[in-house]
Amino acid sequence: MHGLGTDINVNDINDRISFCNYLAVAQIFLQDNFLLERPLEPDDIKPRLLGHWGSCPGINIAYANLKARFPKMQFILGPGHGFPALQANLFYDGDLQEFFPSATHDKAGIEYICKNFSWPYGFPSHSSPMTPGVVAEGGELGYSLATAYGAALGRPDKLVAVLIGDGELETATALASLNLNKLLNSDGNGHVLPILHLNGYKISAPTIYGRSSERELMQLFRGFGFDPVFVDGTNTEQMQYALGDIKKNTFIIMQTPKGYTGPREVDGLKIEGNCASHQVPLPNAKTDPAQLKMLEDWLKSYKFKELYERFAFEN
Repeated sequence: MHGLGTDINVNDINDRISFCNYLAVAQIFLQDNFLLERPLEPDDIKPRLLGHWGSCPGINIAYANLKARFPKMQFILGPGHGFPALQANLFYDGDLQEFFPSATHDKAGIEYICKNFSWPYGFPSHSSPMTPGVVAEGGELGYSLATAYGAALGRPDKLVAVLIGDGELETATALASLNLNKLLNSDGNGHVLPILHLNGYKISAPTIYGRSSERELMQLFRGFGFDPVFVDGTNTEQMQYALGDIKKNTFIIMQTPKGYTGPREVDGLKIEGNCASHQVPLPNAKTDPAQLKMLEDWLKSYKFKELYERFAFEN
């Protein structure tokens, strides 16, 4: 596999990422006016804002690029607290509707998934076993790579892509799981494609790997027997070239800013590219008119109405 390939459309991938970014934000914040058919009002905002935004853009980038290149791959998500992104992608592909019939590809379906996120008797804020394809609670970090190798065990025709958070890689379990490359890298097992999501920050501090140089990261993964590739995740064409040339030991290091495409600064505090984007970047959107306006501008930046009209028509 080399290059972009004739069936890869970079614009379609970027549109999907924007679509899912919008839905991730809408799930965290909105209880009404889900398509922004009128200016946002305080009553449109949920009374309790709960969720994790910071990892969502990177999850959407990885998922969209992988699905375009490997539509039948199995995807394992390490930072399951970024559940709004996972749910947005399951909705986009129609996987969610198979288990939750109300998640239809129309305005009612969008209202259903957004209103019921972090809502009583609705969807949880982390990925959980009620989510199609999920077997473990998404608040537990460290097990994704080991789970990926287990899923590929004895399945030589299977591709398992696993997204590992850079904070997650600081856990003992994740680090020890890097050794599985040497233990299970054989023709009798499937292909595990690890992707480190290098966004530089965990919940309240920089990550060790976010403060490491590219050379240090390359040496680390080479020491575990991988062939690391450093990729700018915000460049879809670059991502596709990397995915089009994977080998048995490829380890992708995908760098994106924490909270990419979200608010850059709120009340003098840096948000995008900082740990402050980890959870809810605009915590006072319901009571602060300035934050409410920032939320509206943020949502409008994805041009969702145009994407939605095309999406609803195609599906």
